Amino acid sequence: MKKLLAISLGLGLLINSLQVTAAPPANIDQLLEQVKRERVLEQQQNKLREAEFLEARDQQARLLREARSALASEEARTASLNEQFEENELIIIDKEAQLQEKSGSLGELFGSVRQMVNDSRSVLESSMTSLHNRERIEQLNALAERQQQPTIDDLHLLWISLQEEMTASGKVVRFETDIINAAGEMESREVTRIGVFTAFSDGKFLRYLPETGNLVELARQPVQRLRDVAKNFETAEAGTLQPTVMDPTRGAIMALLVQTPNLKERIEQGGWIGFIILGLGAIGLLIALQRFVHLILVERGVKRQQKSSEVSMKNPLGRILSVYKEELAQDVETLSLKLDEAILRETPSIERGLVTLAILAAIAPMLGLLGTVSGMIETFQSITLFGTSDPKLMSGGISQALVTTELGLAVAIPLLLIHSALSSKSNRLIQILDEESASIVARNAEKQHEPTDG
Repeated sequence: MKKLLAISLGLGLLINSLQVTAAPPANIDQLLEQVKRERVLEQQQNKLREAEFLEARDQQARLLREARSALASEEARTASLNEQFEENELIIIDKEAQLQEKSGSLGELFGSVRQMVNDSRSVLESSMTSLHNRERIEQLNALAERQQQPTIDDLHLLWISLQEEMTASGKVVRFETDIINAAGEMESREVTRIGVFTAFSDGKFLRYLPETGNLVELARQPVQRLRDVAKNFETAEAGTLQPTVMDPTRGAIMALLVQTPNLKERIEQGGWIGFIILGLGAIGLLIALQRFVHLILVERGVKRQQKSSEVSMKNPLGRILSVYKEELAQDVETLSLKLDEAILRETPSIERGLVTLAILAAIAPMLGLLGTVSGMIETFQSITLFGTSDPKLMSGGISQALVTTELGLAVAIPLLLIHSALSSKSNRLIQILDEESASIVARNAEKQHEPTDG
């Protein structure tokens, strides 16, 4: 009702204002009449404002009553919830005490279970049996990351996983699977797996990649002897006893074994000094071979000459015997000097190369010592620049130091033995020549002292 009255008053004021605006007063009477009408309009406008104010006041009072009622209701609800919260806290404390009392050592048990799950997960992830059972890794990961206590099913899953791994460790299994060969290509092969430790295919050893879940062929295989053992085991009939190769460290020993440098790589570690030592050793062996052949031929010629009565100029003994003439009785001193001269002419050809071998045998260890000093200098330079935190930075210099020393000794020792053998052989030949020349001098002296006839 108040709203309708306000609307009607508003319309009346609007009409009167329009009339006043439309007809301005022409005289004083009209002006007086207009003032009266404006007064009436102002009164009507004031009544309208009063009506709007009263309506707003009543509405504000109503909203205030509603807000106070809601506040009282919420305060009552807050008090009720506070009482319930306090009661629930007491109940929780009581329940936790009961749980702690009844659980006993289950907390330690569950901690041990989590630790076992974490330890087992790392082992099972790197195990070759995970090639066919990837689901268990995901289940163990979820169990290790779970915040709640493990259930009976979780404990049963852990037990089954460990039992399966122990069972698989005692079996030899053959299966067809895709492997990554040395060229990086995927191909299907028959694989023989020995427990959870070693796997090979076509006599080539494999390793398991946990990141991709594939078997990969070792880029560098062990020695041929081990590959032959693996090949024979693969081709053996079922039920027969056959020796095989197994890495109990699940590939750790095999990885170190294949990283062992071969002979070529070992020599390359010696650097240019190592190649010089090997070059000198090769030269010494060639000289020794040539001298052995020469001395053997000389020895055969000397032996033939000892058994023959005819003098041959193709051997040292024959050339020495040619100095003595049977039909001519020579002076002993003169003959002795001639024979000594002949022996001196033959001695250089017999002893040729021995001095060179002795020098090479002496130089080889000296070069090895030079390589040792050079390697140690390189090692100390690495320590100065990078410290001792990474031993790999020092391994190059140490390898050079040790390899050059080894090469020097490996060359010097055989050369010394060969030099000793050649020296003994040449000394025996020279001794034979001395003995034959001494016998010639003795025979000539006997002839000079024989009594003449008549």
